[in-house]
Amino acid sequence: MGNRADEYSTDVEIYRRALTPTIHADTATGAPEELLGLLDRLGLERREVRTAGPVYIWYEAPADLDTEAQQRLVSRAIPALLRAGYTVNCTPEVFDEAAYQQAVHELRTAPSGIAAQRQAPAAAPKRPASARRTP
Repeated sequence: MGNRADEYSTDVEIYRRALTPTIHADTATGAPEELLGLLDRLGLERREVRTAGPVYIWYEAPADLDTEAQQRLVSRAIPALLRAGYTVNCTPEVFDEAAYQQAVHELRTAPSGIAAQRQAPAAAPKRPASARRTP
């Protein structure tokens, strides 16, 4: 079973799954519960497959949202993930610049107590953060 976060050595890879309307957010194998909990709070839906070896965990944008709403949701999640110290890549076809910028603005202008409640404690960054993968 493939996992883009493992393949690209990131914490989260956001992309549209081939031949489907589903936007996925893959997490690295063995991702910390703090990251998984943050993705839960950001509105993504957790999925998992248990194997004899590792447990594969990924997230999907809720299927009841239309395409644009799914793109806004995942794009708005990126600033909180980056602020918490995680490395994130998002393919351009699902990235919504306006939603991303609005989320950045909200994080910057929110009272510190409110911003802290919206995210997990900052994890030590393992690699430089990147919001988008460029071809």
